[in-house]
Order: sequence, then structure tokens, then C-alpha cells
Amino acid sequence: MMLTPSHHFRDIERKPQYLQPDRCVPPPRLSAVGTMWFIRDGCGIACAIVTWFLVLYAEFVVLFVMLIPSHDYAYSIINGIVFNLLAFLALASHCRAMLTDPGAVPKGNATKEFIESLQLKPGQVVYKCPKCCSIKPDRAHHCSVCKRCIRKMDHHCPWVNNCVGENNQKYFVLFTMYIALISFHALVMVGFHFLYCFEEDWTKCSSFSPPTTVILLILLCFEGLLFLIFTSVMFGTQVHSICTDETSIERLQRKHQPRQQTIDCAKFREACGGDFSLNWCNPFSGPWEQRPVNQGEWVRQASSRSDSSTETTEEPSEDRKEEDSVEVTDE
Repeated sequence: MMLTPSHHFRDIERKPQYLQPDRCVPPPRLSAVGTMWFIRDGCGIACAIVTWFLVLYAEFVVLFVMLIPSHDYAYSIINGIVFNLLAFLALASHCRAMLTDPGAVPKGNATKEFIESLQLKPGQVVYKCPKCCSIKPDRAHHCSVCKRCIRKMDHHCPWVNNCVGENNQKYFVLFTMYIALISFHALVMVGFHFLYCFEEDWTKCSSFSPPTTVILLILLCFEGLLFLIFTSVMFGTQVHSICTDETSIERLQRKHQPRQQTIDCAKFREACGGDFSLNWCNPFSGPWEQRPVNQGEWVRQASSRSDSSTETTEEPSEDRKEEDSVEVTDE
């Protein structure tokens, strides 16, 4: 006879060693504010380096191929200031997204003492991630790259070498927005520069030879067009996820169970740090003060169980297949 979920949970409750508390080290103390977060992933580090290289390449072409050789000083100064400001904000947003704790759950807190301290009531359940040995709060998911459970994890982005989660989603949104803006700005300047060179002598419109100038501009045009499309789509997706309060992972889990989505601009204000101000666009201003998970967030309400004598063949969902659980019952 196949065990029902009630049998499964009651068996775990009678055998707390199922959680293997001896393999769970006590959770580390909360890190001090401002402590750097960095993921040691070779692929992510390489992608982050490539991101910086592409921005600096665009910076080189814009300055030394288009703006400095130009005889229109007002055009060069205005576009140089705008492009460099946007590039600086894009790289600053990239650093903040990469070096900010995205909302990691304390590792190794699935100990018997911690579970007992939650004082579970009948009908309440907690879930344990067996990979990082932590109790998972609601809407937390395990990242195989970060090797941690992340609160409100949207996805892991190799370009920022980090997860996009509760605490750094604002910085990722700003990063995609500024990259899209500098890509569009670079494309506009490339178009004007081509028109200028066609009207003038190619040897006078750049300090490089005409073939080199054309190759550099074509590469910048290709890069700008590619990243304009990519980052614009990512920016729109992230804004939609924030306003509907549904992460990409949650949306994938609900693909066979669509729900009516309502746009709530208050969620966007909350994610950006309050009412509209220049701080929304400031990567050095946090979305909110990072807070630890409170006791109530560790506990979830168990769904109603059938009678213990009832058999079931229902398969667990994908999100539950890799979780252990403990429930308090009324026995």
C-alpha cells in the first residue's frame, strides 16, 4: 500500500533523525551590513568580465573613433558626458547586482534545536532543503550555482554572476535599463557618424584608417543592436515580474495553471525604495533595508490532508521533490 502524505509526514515527525541534524552545522551569525557577497563560479566570473570588456569597448569606439576626432565640440562634449554617465551607472549597477546578497537563507539552520524553536502548531509545516541543509521560507528556491536557497529567486544570471532575488532585483533592473540606453545611444551616434563620413573625406572623420574605422563601427553597431534587444526584453520582463509579484520560477511552475495577473504599481515602488524619486535610478541607493527572515516566514500552513486510511497516487510537484518536510499533527 502506498503511504499517504499524512503517513509520510507523521513518520518524519516520529523520526526527527530523518532531517539528519548531525549533518547540519549551526547557522552562521548574520553578516555585518556592507559585507561583500561574491559567487566563485568560473562561468559567471568570465561572463562578468566579458560584460565589462564590451562596455569598455563601446567606450573606446565612442570616444576615440567618433567623438574626439569630431570638429563639432558641442556635439562631442554633450554626447561624451551622456554616454559616460550612462556607462558609469550601468557598471555601478552591475557591481551592486553582483556583490549584493540576493536574499540567501542562512545555511545549515535545519537543526533540531532551530526547528523546536519555531514552536510549530498543529497543521503547520516547514520544508528543508537537503542540498544546503537549511529551512526554506515561503517563495525561496535553491540555486545550484550559488549553492544556497534564495528568497524570491527570479533566476540566476551569469552576466552578473549572481542570483536575482529579493535584495538585488532593483540593481539588476537598473543594469538592464542602462545597458539598453547606452546601446541605443551608441547606435544613434554610429548612424550619425556614418552619415558624416559619407559626406566628408573618410580620412578626416576618424584618427584611424578608413577600413579600421568601418570595422570598429560595424562591431559596435552589432554589439549595440544585440544588447539593446536582449536587455530591453529583460528589463520589461523584470518590471512585469515585480508589478505582478510573481518571479520567473513561479511563472514556470504555474504554466499549466494560469492565474489572473493584476498589475500593482505599489510593488514596483516597494522594490525601488519608496515613492518616485531620483533614487529609483540610483544604483547606490538600496531598495530597502535588508532584513533577516522573521520566525513566521519559516512556517507554512499545510494543505488539508485526507484521512490516514486513504491511499493516494498523486505525484509531488517538481518544487517538492527535492524538499523534506516536518508537520505537527493532532495525534
